[in-house]
Amino acid sequence: MTTKEKKTDNTQEYSLNVNVSPEILMQKAREAKARAYAPYSHFPVGAALLMKDGKIYSGVNIENASFGATNCAERSAMFTAISDGYQKGDFKAIAIAGDTDSFLPPCNICRQVLVEFCSPKMPVYLTKEDESIKKLLLEDLSPYAFVTLDM
Repeated sequence: MTTKEKKTDNTQEYSLNVNVSPEILMQKAREAKARAYAPYSHFPVGAALLMKDGKIYSGVNIENASFGATNCAERSAMFTAISDGYQKGDFKAIAIAGDTDSFLPPCNICRQVLVEFCSPKMPVYLTKEDESIKKLLLEDLSPYAFVTLDM
């Protein structure tokens, strides 16, 4: 597969006729993980968010001494994409990488943010230290998520 890469800040752009494989997306998440700011937990996490137009946004966890101010990798990627003008429905897939023995899923706050902006059928790729990849759908991760304010 040939890709046309153009790096701008924390995004990668692929030509629109190229399908980005789960392996490429996961590699971008692993590369992002190296930029995490995790001085308290020593648990770096990286995420790579694929947009429907082929752009990839990376995100990392950014910790704070006040743990409530910490931001996860998945939300860092999502919020950057939204800040750049992407909207609900523009998201195609996400990959999440950490150094764990088992597959690393998003936390529940990140799941809820993903539910707000992404299709229930969106692929969520998880990995673990041996670099194997597991594919789930967002709806599998969040079967009882809030989807409206009509509760």
